[in-house]
Amino acid sequence: MLIKVLCILGGLYLLLSIIFYVLQDYFFFRPEKLPKHFRYRYPFPFEEVNFEMEDGGQVNGIHFKVPNSKGVVFYFKGNSRSIKGWGKFARDFVSKGYDFFMVDYRGFGKSRGRRTESILYNDAQHVYKWLARQYAEERIIIYGRSMGSGIATRIASWNNPRMLILDSPYYSFFHQIYRYGFFLPIRWLLRYHIRTDQFIKKVSCPVFLIHGRKDRLIPFRHSEMLKAAAPRRSLVYAIDEGGHNNLPSFPEYHEILYDILNDEQLYKRFAAQIRQSLRA
Repeated sequence: MLIKVLCILGGLYLLLSIIFYVLQDYFFFRPEKLPKHFRYRYPFPFEEVNFEMEDGGQVNGIHFKVPNSKGVVFYFKGNSRSIKGWGKFARDFVSKGYDFFMVDYRGFGKSRGRRTESILYNDAQHVYKWLARQYAEERIIIYGRSMGSGIATRIASWNNPRMLILDSPYYSFFHQIYRYGFFLPIRWLLRYHIRTDQFIKKVSCPVFLIHGRKDRLIPFRHSEMLKAAAPRRSLVYAIDEGGHNNLPSFPEYHEILYDILNDEQLYKRFAAQIRQSLRA
């Protein structure tokens, strides 16, 4: 009887593992798909941009521009919806004198094609290079929000942007998913690892982390651990009452963001500290 029960439990465990492996894209990504003819509408001037990838995939984005901009913010969004809704965050940056650029990952919005971890990185790098032909890298700010924080850090580690801003980031995708699937052999089942903790060690620009202390989805300690992984080149800003999806509703967030984007002395002091640590 005991052997039979163990066999049933083992079979259920194996089935659950298979389901997780096969359907993990559906667990991790909650895309909103848009028809090709959909028209974006925002209160700020913008252009729609499309990229044709070598493997046949397509990436769709939006580019907001302001007169005499101080630079551009390349914004990596979270794992839900599309840039139709995420585009509203452009106001937080155009109001501070910056152009704003965002794309949908494949399978989101108007973007099409097969999605894997390496494809996410390659698409983002392709788009970054396009952006770098329009702006000097010294004027490019990479911003990663939630799931996008890991991709943003990977791209920052491959290039030389002015700075990297991480909003509610995770230490690594494995570290985050293991919190919920600790009873499964996650390390062998996971097809998305996104090692922010490793990428951040190779970033050569200032890294600013903004995180809510009441974030239940990605705990504040993830930012603390990322800070510990790159102590000389990162700085953590805590929003005491902030959760995971409400940081822009706090005045502190906008004050922090304004200082990061516009406090030249803060940037120079931080950049000099990084140069010194790299020489050591």
